[in-house]
Amino acid sequence: MTGWSLGLRTGNDGSLQQQTQNGVLHSQNSFISRKGSKTSLSGSREKERCLPSICRFLVRRQVGMLILVAFALLAFVAGFSMVNKDDASRSSELDFKERFENSTYHLSALLPRKVMVCSENNAQLPPPHALAIIEAKDSTAFPDPCRNFAFPPPPPGDRRRIGPRPCPVCYVPVEQAIARMPRVLSVSPGLQHLTYFHEQIPMKTEPHRGSAFGGYPSLVDRNASFDIKESMTVHCGFVKGCRPGDQTGFDIDAADLKKMEQFHDVIVASAIFGNYDVIQQPKNSGKIARENVPFYMFVDEETEASLKNSSLLDSRNWVGLWRIILVRNVPYSDARRNGKVPKLLLHRLFPNVRYSIWIDGKLQLVVDPYQILERFLWRQNATFAISRHYRRFDVFEEAEANKAAGKYDNVSIDHQIDFYKKEGLTAYSESKLPITSDVPEGCVIIKEHIPITNLFTCLWFNEVDRFTSRDQLSFSSVRDKLMAKVSWNVNMFLDCERRNFVIQAYHRDLLEQRANMQVVRSHPSPALVRDSSSSKSPVRRPPKRGRGDRKSNSRRHRKTGAGNKGSSTIL
Repeated sequence: MTGWSLGLRTGNDGSLQQQTQNGVLHSQNSFISRKGSKTSLSGSREKERCLPSICRFLVRRQVGMLILVAFALLAFVAGFSMVNKDDASRSSELDFKERFENSTYHLSALLPRKVMVCSENNAQLPPPHALAIIEAKDSTAFPDPCRNFAFPPPPPGDRRRIGPRPCPVCYVPVEQAIARMPRVLSVSPGLQHLTYFHEQIPMKTEPHRGSAFGGYPSLVDRNASFDIKESMTVHCGFVKGCRPGDQTGFDIDAADLKKMEQFHDVIVASAIFGNYDVIQQPKNSGKIARENVPFYMFVDEETEASLKNSSLLDSRNWVGLWRIILVRNVPYSDARRNGKVPKLLLHRLFPNVRYSIWIDGKLQLVVDPYQILERFLWRQNATFAISRHYRRFDVFEEAEANKAAGKYDNVSIDHQIDFYKKEGLTAYSESKLPITSDVPEGCVIIKEHIPITNLFTCLWFNEVDRFTSRDQLSFSSVRDKLMAKVSWNVNMFLDCERRNFVIQAYHRDLLEQRANMQVVRSHPSPALVRDSSSSKSPVRRPPKRGRGDRKSNSRRHRKTGAGNKGSSTIL
């Protein structure tokens, strides 16, 4: 068995084994081939059955995917709108600090902005018209009455008069003041060409305060505007158009705009919004000023209605010397902030004017405009003049005084001051000399319209638009940034000198309150008299006297009264 087994494995009978194996293999192959044919037929049938179902499945899957994508997009849009609504509601409730310090940008920052530039006003101003009236006399032909002028000693203290007072100011005669008017405009240091941004639909790109009227300049725009160059473009209000007052917000009638675009050597301007003040008529203006210096008073619809009801407004829209300019579509809800538009942007409203004098609506001008310009601009070789505060010189003290008086909400004031502190604002000290103060009394501005002064008031307005409306807080920051770049200065004269040429009245509400108090005192109502007589408060009654005492006391009283009457008449 062993050999057979060996033979089977290694012997000569291997062919038999091979045949046998071949037979088995053949039968197996035939079975496999038959089986394969059967499976191929069944597989082809299954493929024929499966292919349509697979195609239908794929088509359904694509449709399903499209539906899922559509649902995803709808969910995303809905969620995004909910987030936006939530952000809007939260942002309306945030205080100034959260709105200002939050660095999250709005969706509008991702959208393309169409910001354009208004072309520069290249109109050449004609020579001063007033010089032709006085036959262009040389200023040296007049004697100088103010050469040896000096401030007199202060008057003795008067307890009946508390607070700031006017001090003497030496003015030259009107004709001499006109003769000293410069023939050409002053040189603008550093800046020669100034243009302004124009954007039809302003978009807010940062979560700070501001307005569409101001164009929402970003912090990058703000910082770039202090980099003085020969040609500059800045935000300066009226961003919705290139003709201020023409569908830009702060809208003015076309006839008034045409008058405002005329050439003038000098204008005087003021404003009353919210019927806040009573118009004060100028006094002591000479004939040349009355004929050549227009007085413009900007009012809103509320103030205009009050003027009409009081019969002060005539058929030409004049009140005395003031030409009334009606402003519609005011950009702010705060009347005081609306007043900052003409106060700081007169050069935009009057593009063809050489000099302007701004006075607040509560002030009365009592000196000729030419004399004021000669005293505070031309004699000082200055292009911008403003009085300093009569008591405070430091911005930090001014901020605390504003908070104590409730001039603005304390949180906004604190964050404006903190912002300036981070930029390097320090308390005023003698190291700032020759700068005499950091706090102006901003109710009077005397200005020559040249590029550098126009830039200054533009940037000052931007600060008022971004932060609080208290312009005293932002004045020194803008001034110091410009003075660090170019050789330019502001003439900050004494407040007592300002009080020499303007008389300050009270606001309308205080005037009405005082008038009512005087009426009550002079004519008490019968009800008040009855109430006072029926009150249980102790009343001092003269003691009862006898008949002789009464006569003697009455005689003595008559003699004393006569003596007092005679002595007061002598005094």
